[in-house]
Amino acid sequence: MKNKVFFLLEAVLLMAGSWSAAMAQTLRVEVTNPSDTDRKDVPVVVDLHKVLKKKVSLVLSADVFAPLAHGRGIGGEARGESAIPSQLDDLDGDLIPDELAFVADIPAHSTRSFQVVCSAVSPQRNFPPRTAAFMKVWDRKYRYPYINSIEYQGRNEPLATYDAIYGHGAQWESELVGFRVYMDHRQSIDIYGKPTPQLVLDKTNFYSTREDMAAGLGCDILFAGPSVGAGSFRGYLNNQPTYVDSVEARGQRVIASGPVRAIVEVTDKNWIFDGHCLQMRQRYTIYAGHRDVQVDIQLAGVHVDDLQFCTGVQKIEMENEGLMNLTNGLVGSWGKNIPDKAAEDLIEGVGLGVTVDTRYLTSKKEDEYNYLTILRPRDGHIQYHLAICALMEQDGFKDAKSWFSWLQQWQAELNQPCTVRVKR
Repeated sequence: MKNKVFFLLEAVLLMAGSWSAAMAQTLRVEVTNPSDTDRKDVPVVVDLHKVLKKKVSLVLSADVFAPLAHGRGIGGEARGESAIPSQLDDLDGDLIPDELAFVADIPAHSTRSFQVVCSAVSPQRNFPPRTAAFMKVWDRKYRYPYINSIEYQGRNEPLATYDAIYGHGAQWESELVGFRVYMDHRQSIDIYGKPTPQLVLDKTNFYSTREDMAAGLGCDILFAGPSVGAGSFRGYLNNQPTYVDSVEARGQRVIASGPVRAIVEVTDKNWIFDGHCLQMRQRYTIYAGHRDVQVDIQLAGVHVDDLQFCTGVQKIEMENEGLMNLTNGLVGSWGKNIPDKAAEDLIEGVGLGVTVDTRYLTSKKEDEYNYLTILRPRDGHIQYHLAICALMEQDGFKDAKSWFSWLQQWQAELNQPCTVRVKR
């Protein structure tokens, strides 16, 4: 769903002539880095409903130009630079764009300004993708067609829904790392490592052959087993994580697939948990140049804010080292494991990390398999971030010390984010 083209809206506009290219709306977006360090590939998101109000339904494209310089105007001849990679995303499936997204490098203690031109003209840009997301169905003729979404009745046996998806669930990636979320009651996050930055999942689908690995395409790097894996979301009941077992329906959807961010959604309808009937939506968002994923959980139900949930990272199978600071929301692990038990000679090194805003955090717990963060929703919402690395990365982390140091820096940056201000 790259730079979505809203054909129905375009047809209406052509008939009505209501918003021509000459009537394009121009916005100025200012991004400020308050920290002492330079920030690279900072996610910039503009809520179009807030800044354009009713006219958002007329937007078919949005070009971003950067930076504004020397007081130049906003005419086409004054912009000078080519448009930078960006995308319009329809988050709720109503064929109207909801957000504009791009990434930018922002030096320490500085502000950069960007010019955004929203137009009723269909998009013509083809930016090189730096992120991707997709889902395919299993096909006995080995064609594996792409799908945007799927929903299964909850009465299905979990292994049936898991096996019906090629790759066992929706997949997403940046140049640095890859992920999938299992299409079953576990809804576990599995991870993929890459020796060099590139998009590869559409080629390997998490099923890397030895030829793929020899060609530098990477592979699945984690055996999750009964653990929370790398930041999987769970219920928390009787002092232990629980799967999303009893539901009326469960589904997955690919919301966006590059060029600068990918978004995958998981839904559970009428989840019976701790005597409550809940509606749940999980969204996983990755940005270009990032090894971390933003996770947003939205829950609805009576007294949902009184219930407990959890996430965290697993203890790695071999040579595990853990990071668990009880005063903040950061947990991490580092070690080696055998991702494919049918190929015991393939041992992969991996680093995992999760950080949770302390407003959602109630406690932490270490058990046999995991370093857990115990969470409560705020107004039905929980947000956290997960990050991974692979020892196979040529320019990556080589020990627990360097990985844990990065995790602490990463958490500090999330706690002091760049700010975005939009002017019309």
